[in-house]
This record gives sequence, structure tokens and C-alpha cells, in this order.
Amino acid sequence: MTHCLLFAAPLLGCQVLAEPITTGTLVREAVDLSALSRFPDPAYRTVQFSSYDRHSIAPYAPDWYANNDGFGGESIPAVLETLEEPNADGVGRYVIARVSGPGAIVRTWTAVMNGELAVYLDGDDEPVYSGSAERFLRQTFAHFANAAGTFGGDEERGFRQNDACYFPVTFARSLRIEWTGKIEEPHFYHIETRKYPDGTDVRTFRPEDITRYASEIAEAQALLSDTSGNWAAPPNASAHEATAQVRSHKRIEALKLDGPAAIHVFEAKLERGDPVRSLRGVILKISFDGSDQPQVEAPLGDFFGSGPGVAPYDSLPMTVLPDGTMICRFTMPFRESAVVSLDNRTDEDVSVRLAAHVAPGEWDPGRSLHFFAKWRVDHDLETHGATGIYDLPYLTARGRGVLVGVAAMILNPSPVPTSAGDWWGEGDEKVWVDDDTFPSLFGTGSEDYYNYSWSRPDLFHYAYCAQPLDTGPDNRGFVSNIRWHILDALPFRQSIDFQMELNHHGHNQGLSYARIAYFYGTPELRDSWVPLTTAAVTQGLELPRDWQPVGAGASRGAVFFQAEDSLVGANPNATVVEGPLWSAGKLVSWTPSAEGEELSFKVEAPSAGRYEVVVTGAETPASGRFAVLVDGQPTGGDADLYTPHLTMLRNHYFGAVELAAGEHTVALVSRGRSDASAGTEIGVDFLWLLPRR
Repeated sequence: MTHCLLFAAPLLGCQVLAEPITTGTLVREAVDLSALSRFPDPAYRTVQFSSYDRHSIAPYAPDWYANNDGFGGESIPAVLETLEEPNADGVGRYVIARVSGPGAIVRTWTAVMNGELAVYLDGDDEPVYSGSAERFLRQTFAHFANAAGTFGGDEERGFRQNDACYFPVTFARSLRIEWTGKIEEPHFYHIETRKYPDGTDVRTFRPEDITRYASEIAEAQALLSDTSGNWAAPPNASAHEATAQVRSHKRIEALKLDGPAAIHVFEAKLERGDPVRSLRGVILKISFDGSDQPQVEAPLGDFFGSGPGVAPYDSLPMTVLPDGTMICRFTMPFRESAVVSLDNRTDEDVSVRLAAHVAPGEWDPGRSLHFFAKWRVDHDLETHGATGIYDLPYLTARGRGVLVGVAAMILNPSPVPTSAGDWWGEGDEKVWVDDDTFPSLFGTGSEDYYNYSWSRPDLFHYAYCAQPLDTGPDNRGFVSNIRWHILDALPFRQSIDFQMELNHHGHNQGLSYARIAYFYGTPELRDSWVPLTTAAVTQGLELPRDWQPVGAGASRGAVFFQAEDSLVGANPNATVVEGPLWSAGKLVSWTPSAEGEELSFKVEAPSAGRYEVVVTGAETPASGRFAVLVDGQPTGGDADLYTPHLTMLRNHYFGAVELAAGEHTVALVSRGRSDASAGTEIGVDFLWLLPRR
């Protein structure tokens, strides 16, 4: 984002000078969505340094999908340069990032990294940071803010986004990051930087910037930590609203707006229709300035990162509220017109409430860009079978523009109930920009790209990333991942190719992988757009019925017991319900009448030994807590099945016990409910015994 200052000078007239790039200007950019709709000036490049496996050389050369990307012991070290070979203790010194010219660090991430980093700016003899590698990569802002003592213990707020940090560190002439650590031990890292053209006026970061720009930082923190509570449309914006009644297999024009103007907030809510099938089967199309093909074409729910169904989360550009209201804050400028259409490909009529908050604005032919959002899906994919590992395209475009985010919505039919075994995202992101012969961004795993680590199934949402849906158990079922490129936007002058490896832990058939790319571009931009088909938006919405859990990965050797087949005796408070999420299509739903009530199941140990007792249960907004007795003896702690919005399956582990070969009793004991829960219901899908040494 460029700010121009006008200076009057005698005899010389009026001169336009670009505002220097500082910590303060980049902190403002971190929350300025309108800046993304103009091609950046100066036009920086975003590049990433990472611990990707250096055996990966080219798409059709061996080892393109090599996966030893920071685990330790790589035959080719995942560094730029070795400065000192490992000593007797295994500690060496390495360069992991180097930039010549003006720029800024805009994102850092790690899952785990041993050792220490030294960060040198502009060739200074003394590093601006020297200390724990993990602390810098996850808590850059927290480190400097804590040292400054400016933010009163609130240093984690805003800039840390799960396992990543987005606090900018500027440099005028150069960046050099050295790592001192053990190359034989885990050392995962991403370091994203902007590279500005030579001569760009960038003011190098100094620790005192934390105090100098305290007000800008505090404002950014407020928006990054609570967008819905702190965001406001421009005061001159006016609301244009419509309730669209769209009959089955019909398309209507719902809103038409005149320019020059820009949409600053766009909202939608499904008022009538099935939340899963309608939000996927109704296609949102937005055409700017008379375009014959829409710049935006995506299923209504997926456009907002909520798919399938309503999956609440709050981020800077998008928010989905529990009541189904979906909000987009990306600025959408247009010169003459914007037309919003809804195309209903489902077999039922729907009603959708729409609102666009529009403010007048000038269209700058040299820098203004249209907003694009293009969705695509591949159904019935095979993983780790005859097809092996392969790259899936997220975006292929030619022309000038800026990539500002992507999201993935996946149906993962794996019958393995644990992340180690059912994980779909072992593959890396690879992004070629302009004249790249090798990707500018080459990652270390899909979850790392989406700002988390270790294929965690927990739900989360931050300003720049979210996992609002993961039906489970672990990574099985329906999963949504979102990442926004705001401070680390990816401008391209000629082309961009964004691909993500599909590298699953196991062999599966029937996986559906939907994804959407959000970007800005000129009218001359070309992409790989193909109109969405009815099949694309109506398939991939059903999990395999009557699935059975399979022991593999972390569940290898497990013995599973379906809850409905293992009940002991009759209990008037327990019923068997059916549904596609449950294994064998059935779930035991128990609503205890009082705390302390028990529900018992029979399990059988195949041989004498030590076993972990696991209960895979349904988490819902009305779920309660329970403890476990094995043969009358307590084991482990309490489990809480409450979750605020969705229905999901999760594994609950109750510790290892010694069991003789043969039959045993596992009793669930009601422990009431948490204050937030609407009830005490306990849903049991299956129980398992996992061998432990």
C-alpha cells in the first residue's frame, strides 16, 4: 500500500513522494483490506524460505514429492548454507534465509525447531534478535513487545496466528538469518519475506518501533483478535438488500449495483433450504463491469469458507455466524456495474437474504483490480493407489493480479480413526510466480501452510486462518481449511500457478477435494475457469455409509467394538440412532437421568496385555461429561463431549490398563454437563482397545 504526500516547492511546482515503508505502515496494511484491490506500488515479490526436502528439483524429476522436510537427518540439509559443520554435540551453524535489497519479513511459522536464531538486518554486526528459534518463528511480536514493556502482558494478541506469526520486520538493505542447532533433530520452518525493488525507501526495524508505533499496533491487534467486534464499513457506505427466492434449477439476478463504487461488505444468509445441500448447490456468481463470465463463481457457502453446511468462524476477510449469516469484507471495486446472481442447482426451492454495503469510489485504470473467487472440485479421487501422489491445481492465471487467499473443503472417507493414518494433507504447497523456474513458495505440509501443525483435528479460527470444520474422528469426514494472504499477499505481473500435493497417509477411494482461490486481477487476466456443473456441486456431500473403523497408523492393532452391539442390559435412557457420520451407521445416544448413572458395554481383549481404553463419541452443543470404569475400576479422567456449534466425532483416551484375555466391562459414568452445554447427552459410536507396551 502506498501513501502519497504532496509537497509544494517554489519554482518546482508539486512533487509526489512515496511514504517510506516502516513498521507502522506495514502494521496498518495488516488490517487494510481495501489496499489489496489496488496493485501494490512499489510492486514487491513475496518469497518463502522453508525446510522443504531439497531432493525436490522439478515436477517430472525423481523425488518431486520427497517428504523429509525438517524431521532431521536429511541427506541434503534443508538450509541455504552450512557455516559450521556439526560439532561433537551435533550442533552446527547454518544460513536459512538471505535477502539482498530492501524488504520485510511478513510471516514466520514452525511446528518445532531446536536451537537458536540470529537475525541480522542490513549487515549489522549485532543481530536484532538472538535467542530461541521457536520463539522468533511463533512469537516475533511477543518477544519485542515483552522487551519494550508496552503492552502490559497482552503480547500474544493479534499477530500470532496459531503456529505462525505475522509481525513485520523491515530491512533497508539486507536480511540474513542464521540458525545454530542440531540438524539431526526436527527443525521445521517457514520464513516469508517481501522483496521490494532496489531503491525503495524502507526504514529498518528497530526494537523501539514497538513503542514508536504503539497506537498503530494496538489498532491492528484489536482487529486481528476480534474482527466482528471491531470492524465497521466506511461511514459513507449504503446498504443494498434483497431476499432472493430461487426456484429449483433456476437462476436469478438478485442485485445490480451501479458504479464507480466498491462493495466493502457482502452478506448472505440461507433463509429456506437444506444447509448442507443448498449452501453447496446454490452457486454465487458476481460479474463486474459487464463481463460475460463471472469474476466470482463458487457455491454460496464455500465462497465464505463454510462448506458443507454452516461452520462458524471469525477471520479478517470472512466471518460465518452461528445463525448462518455469512460475511465477506474483501473490497470489490467496479467502474460501471456489479451484478450478483444465484444459480440453484438443487432439487428444492431456496430463499437467500443478501446485503451489499457499497461506497462510492474512483476506478484507477492503472492500479484498480477486480475481485475474483474461483472454486473447483475433484470428486472420487484415489490416494496412494495406482495414482500415487500428485499436485492439485488451486489457481492457474495469466496476467496481472494479487492472490489474497485460498480455502479447501474436503470429504475424506478414510476408515482409520486417528490422524496418523487418516491424514489427508501430508503434501506441500508450491507456488510459481511470474518467471519462476522453481516455486517462490515451497512448503512442508498442508497443515503448515494453513498455519497449524501435526494434522491436528481441533477447530480454530484466527484473523488469517481457520479450521472451522472437521467432523472426525480426527481428520476423517468433512474438513475445511482456510488461509488468507493479507500482509503476505502474492502479487504477480505475468502469471501465478498455485498447486498443493494430495499426499494421504493411506489408500482411499472416493475422496472429494474442493478448493477456492481468492485473488484480484485486471480485465485482461486469463485463468483456467470452466463453468461449474451440477454434478460438481451436488456430489461429494455424503460420507460412505456403514463404514467400519480400521486399525492403521496410530490405531494399528486396535480392536473395535460397535456401541450398539456391545450394550449390557437395557437402559430406558439409551437409544440407537442412525446417521451417515456414525460407524456402521448407528450411534448409542444416552441421556442420563442423574449424575452418577452408568451405561455399560462389553469388550473382549484378544490376549492378556496392556491396553488403552478409547471411546469415540459424538460432540454436540447438548453433550455432557462422563468418566470410565473398567471392570469397576476408574481409569483416566473425565471427558467432555460439549462443542458449541457442530456435531462431530472425537476420540477420548482413558489411559492404559492391564487386561486378562477375554471379556471385560467398560462402564460410562455420567458427570453432568459443563455450564455452556444445553444438555447431558452422551453419544457413543464405538469403543476400542489399543495395545500398549
